[in-house]
Amino acid sequence: MVTSRSKILLADDDMDMLNMVKKGLEGIDAEIAVAMDGREAVRLARENRPDLIVLDVMMPGMSGWEVCKAIREDESLRQTPVLMLTGIGEKLNEMTSPLYGADAYLDKPFGLEQLDETVRALLASRTKT
Repeated sequence: MVTSRSKILLADDDMDMLNMVKKGLEGIDAEIAVAMDGREAVRLARENRPDLIVLDVMMPGMSGWEVCKAIREDESLRQTPVLMLTGIGEKLNEMTSPLYGADAYLDKPFGLEQLDETVRALLASRTKT
C-alpha cells in the first residue's frame, strides 16, 4: 500500500492520453508532473526525482525508449521505476521495452483499472528498495 505522497512524471505528446492517465491515477495520492516531449521528460525527471516515470514511446524530441535509456544511465535516476505506454503492438512492446530498461509496459488501449494496478505495484516496489 502506498502511504506517502508519491511523485509521478507523465510524458506523452497527446493531451487526451495525458488526461486519461491522470484520471486513471486519481485514486493514488500523488503529485503529478507532465511533459509533452522526451527532452522535457528527461529535464523534469532530473529536476523532480519522481518515484515513477510513465512514458509514451512515440514522442517528439526523444522517444520514450531514448528517455528510458537516459534515465537508466543517470546514476541519480537509475532505480526509478519506468512504465511504458504504447500502441506499437503488444509483441514489439514486450520485446523492446525491457531492452531499454523499462520495468513494465501497457499496450494502448488499456483499462484504467489495469493502469492503477500497475502504477501501485511499481510504487510499492520502489518503497521496498
